[in-house]
Amino acid sequence: MKPHELRQLTDAELEQRILENNDALATMQFQKATSQVENTAKFTSLRKDTARMKTILRERALSKSSSAPQQ
Repeated sequence: MKPHELRQLTDAELEQRILENNDALATMQFQKATSQVENTAKFTSLRKDTARMKTILRERALSKSSSAPQQ
């Protein structure tokens, strides 16, 4: 997914998609071990999508903490 599409999702939706990607990666790694993977490029795209989602979550967390009043 594109970053601008991911930014429209809520934190809960992003976390859910991260879990789905992790499950898909685990399944694909099992299939790779048994020589059943058809599209190995999917590994890269899933990892990059997960990284994008984690980056967006981190940006949001940092913006919340920086906007909070400091004492």
